[in-house]
Amino acid sequence: MKKNLERVIEIPEGVEVLAEDGLITVKGNGKELKRELNLTGVSVKIDGKELKIFAKNATKRESKLMGTAWAHIKNMIAGAQEDFVYKLEIANVHFPMNVKAENGKVVIKSFLGETTERTAEILKDVSVDVKGNVVEVKSANIEAAGQTAANIEKATKLYGRDRRIFQDGIFITEKPGRVI
Repeated sequence: MKKNLERVIEIPEGVEVLAEDGLITVKGNGKELKRELNLTGVSVKIDGKELKIFAKNATKRESKLMGTAWAHIKNMIAGAQEDFVYKLEIANVHFPMNVKAENGKVVIKSFLGETTERTAEILKDVSVDVKGNVVEVKSANIEAAGQTAANIEKATKLYGRDRRIFQDGIFITEKPGRVI
């Protein structure tokens, strides 16, 4: 059954949201996040300190698209207020590895005694800090921070070895809002 659906997001103090032709811009704390949301049948409107996402005669598909738009905009507002932080832990049993963040890449040297370096890409607007055996990934964009953390974890993935014995690697231990 088709219904008129509406979701409301409160815009907090110190955050400015603009919506023009499917482009959502969120500004706050010196950060600016932009995202293209071309969702057919779903409209976004700003009324004062409220952002309304609505669809007239919405089907199930449009209801799902509204939920997607709502989640993306909530993450953008949260990122404009405070950075999302992922923490990874360096675990080495056999050989000590050296991890450095330089020139838009994370360089992992001496992983399991390998002579070649393993690298992981750092996405745009993401900062990576290596302190002892903890790697901290920060960004206002949750997707960029998460993908960078996944790139670092994947760079030390082992193939053809028994994981019960070879426990070396870099592993995600904390995500925004939860400890793993």
